This record gives sequence, C-alpha cells and structure tokens, in this order.
Amino acid sequence: MKIGKVTARYATALFELAREKGALDGVGANVEALPRELANGDLFDARVPHDDKRKRVEALAAKAHPLFANFLRILFAKRRLEVLRDLPDAFRRCALADRGAVEGIVESPRTLGQGELAELAVSVKSVLGKDVVLEQRANPELIAGVRVFVDNRLIDQSALGRLEGLERRLRTARV
Repeated sequence: MKIGKVTARYATALFELAREKGALDGVGANVEALPRELANGDLFDARVPHDDKRKRVEALAAKAHPLFANFLRILFAKRRLEVLRDLPDAFRRCALADRGAVEGIVESPRTLGQGELAELAVSVKSVLGKDVVLEQRANPELIAGVRVFVDNRLIDQSALGRLEGLERRLRTARV
C-alpha cells in the first residue's frame, strides 16, 4: 500500500514521540483500533459540519492514550484528518523499521503453509539482510513457484517468470 509523504511524516513523529515517552504499547493499541473507530467515515466527509467533526475527535480523544489524544487534536487543528486513513499502515512500517524489518508480499499459485512461509522469509532475509514479514496472496496464473515483492524489489522464482526470462534471452540471442 502506498502511503503519502504527509502521513508518513506524521506517523514517524508519533512513533518517535511514543517511543521516547515509553508509550508505544498504548499509542500502538490506539492506532490499531483506529480503522474500527473511523468505520462510518464521517470525519472525512466535507458535508459534515466542522463542529460535529470536533465533537467526534474529542470523543475519540477521550478514550485514547494522552499522547494519541493530543495527536488527534493537532490533526484536527491543522485540518489534516485525512492522515488518519493510512496512519495504521504507516505506524506499522515505523515499528517494523525500528526493529530492522520490512513488509513483503508473496504471490504463489496456492496458499503456503506457515513452515513454507517461514522458510521463505529466512531466504529473503539472506538476500536483503533484513527481517521480512510476509503477507500471502494466491495467484493461480503463476503455475508454480513464488514471487516476492519487498522494499520495491521483485524476487521472481515463479515458473511464469522463469519462462518469460528464457523467452527474453532467446529473443536477444545471436543466431
């Protein structure tokens, strides 16, 4: 998922402040609960009056960790509530980066077992030098093998990818 620069900056600032104050667990729990809290989407609707949005933000802040409550109020004051849409993903990336890990996506023709996924994560770690948290997606077009997307890189070990590579080499080979 692509995260905007503004959201990434706000998420980084929130993460670093929470880490500095020793409140990562509390703030992290609030950030994780955010999609459920914002399910009705009225904070992002331009037709909703400003005062109604303020009440909604204050209701969210009342049951949140003090750091996160202040963060919500700042976003409201700066008219940056749209940051809340992608905040959970951006905050999770900050947490992963803090422990030297990255997220990745694995495409395979079938769902992989946990053991296979763990082995794949270890293999990708040896290539990238970072811990990798992998998410699975089934793609029956691959026929066999896997494709891994991590850190804007593609590691293609699928039968389809290998066949396409062979085709490219054959087309460019001198006869």
